[in-house]
Amino acid sequence: MDGFEAKFPPKPALKTQKIVLGAQICLRILAIATALAATWVMLTSKQSKEIIGITFYARFSYSSNMKFFAFANAVACAFSVLSLLFVLFLCRPGPSSANYYYLFLHDLFMMSLVLAGCAAATAEGYIGRYGNGHAGWSPICDHFGKFCNKMTSSVILSYLCLCFLLVLTILSASKSRRVQVFN
Repeated sequence: MDGFEAKFPPKPALKTQKIVLGAQICLRILAIATALAATWVMLTSKQSKEIIGITFYARFSYSSNMKFFAFANAVACAFSVLSLLFVLFLCRPGPSSANYYYLFLHDLFMMSLVLAGCAAATAEGYIGRYGNGHAGWSPICDHFGKFCNKMTSSVILSYLCLCFLLVLTILSASKSRRVQVFN
């Protein structure tokens, strides 16, 4: 009898499965919304300023770090929509550990991508706000305050997306722990 139970562990209660499925759906919708909002705010952030008769422009597209940040959030948003569809259609009839394993890999990759984008944008934002005296880079946020505030908002939204993806990664990992890779 012990061998039978070892090979076929008992299924979790249906109520627990519904709670996990509901949490997956809600967290994915929140991750999609925050990644989309972070991308939109970043893509629309621009400001011009006239200093001593010369017009200067600040746009996200002038920095490769900010381009990467916007691209990372857009990719995370798009793939999170795909994972939401995966959860809705494939995990609903009877979620298996293998499905959660694939979701774990997806969530881990998306979390890593958003984390890299956040790190790049945070480093660039720090230099923009405080400058770097050793390298001779002056801060620009005292001249382009509106631009810097929009960029800060975008980075905060992206960190929220990162938190949602982290919780999804932990949730998917805990549900996929019964996967047997090698037989």
